[in-house]
Order: sequence, then structure tokens, then C-alpha cells
Amino acid sequence: MADPKRKNVLITGASSGLGAEMARQLAAKGHDLALCARRAEKLDALKAEILAADPQRRVELRALDVTDDDQVFEVFRGFAKDFGTIDRVIINAGLGKGAPLGTGRYDANRETAMTNFVAALAQSEAAMEIFREQNAGHLVMISSMSAMRGMPKAMTTYAATKAGVAHLAEGLRYELYGKPIEVTVLYPGYISSEMNEKVDPAKTKGMATTEVGVRAMVEAIEKEKASACVPALPWAPMSKLMKHAPIPVLKKFL
Repeated sequence: MADPKRKNVLITGASSGLGAEMARQLAAKGHDLALCARRAEKLDALKAEILAADPQRRVELRALDVTDDDQVFEVFRGFAKDFGTIDRVIINAGLGKGAPLGTGRYDANRETAMTNFVAALAQSEAAMEIFREQNAGHLVMISSMSAMRGMPKAMTTYAATKAGVAHLAEGLRYELYGKPIEVTVLYPGYISSEMNEKVDPAKTKGMATTEVGVRAMVEAIEKEKASACVPALPWAPMSKLMKHAPIPVLKKFL
């Protein structure tokens, strides 16, 4: 069963992929859910699926474009009013667009930067506003293994944003050390999701299914780990290589 201290969980980007699967798995563990994303019809379908599996679960929905700052604060505050407390916020919404710098696709790189970092900052502000008022809570930031090292070509901006959100959360953890607000940063490796649906799993080393990958994420979240590479194998040892290997060596593995 869910830890009663973390009963009510808010997930952004919950309409598909990792966010939707986290919602399913956390609901199965007894959590009630505040789910938000741009695609309201997908949220409706996910709610129906969760309630069909467990009619006693509470699932509240709100449409949210995380790049709309005002809407972020409105939605988070609305969920807090709905539930009385929001015990955990999972900042999951993100975008995987990108192009090599200087190739005429600044628009794609800017959109990724605004969605993955600036919007995550707004979500962090809104979450911490709730947690500071409650003097309790658990902030979960979904980063990426790409945050371990600057990445080339289409991954350059994406990796930079994921490093940025990891540092944002780590700075909060430093500030809040010893206080009743916990912070977790997750570094997912290759996990099948809508974001990478065009990637051929057979040609991608170490890609986990959505269910298996998210199970590792949920386990780390429930344990309130400070940080975790997920799934642990191969990504925990791989993180050392990614951080410290010379570029010629790294190019052989990525």
C-alpha cells in the first residue's frame, strides 16, 4: 500500500508514455492521483482505465500546457484545493525535439528548452509553493541519462535541459536538507515511450519496455531516493562511463 504521508500524487505530462504508466502503477499501489496534460481526451481514457481496475481510487484531471506559466500555477493550486494536500509532485512533462546547433532549426531547440527547462521551473515553483505552505512534500524531477554529459547533434539542447532540471532539483535538495520536504531526481535510460516511438528497439542497446522501465522509476520514487539511474542495469554503471570517459571512448558506446 501507499505511504499515507504521500497519498495524493500530482503528475504532469500524464496523458501518455511514462507519465500515464506511472499513474497506472502508482494507482495500483494505493495512491490517489492529480493528472494533467494538454490532451484532455487521453486523460479521460486513462482515468476510466484506472477506475475500472480500482473504483476506490480518486483521480482528478485538469488540462495543462506547461509552457503557460499562469495555467501551471492555476492548475497546481486547483489540485491542492481539490485534495486538501498534494503530497508528491512528479515533474514529467517534456519534449524531445532538437537539431544540431546552427542548422536552421532554432525553433525546435527553443521549443525544447522552453518546455523542458523553463516550464519545469514554473512547475517547481508551483509545487514548492504548496510544499512550503504544508511544510511537507516530495518533489520528483524526471531528468534523463543524457544529463550525464553534453550530447551531440539533435540531442545537444535536450541533454542541456535535462542537466538543467537535475541541477534545479539538486539545489532544492541542498536547501531543504533536514527539512520535511524530499527531492528525487530520476535519470531514465532508454525506456520505450511515445517520445521515442520512432526508435527501433532492436537497434537501441538497453531499451526497456514502458512497463519495466516505469516499474524501476516508481520503485525509486516510493523509496524517495535522492537520485537514481533507471533501470539500474545497465544505466547505473553506464553513468560512470558517460561522465568520465574520453570522447573517443564514449562515441563507441553511444
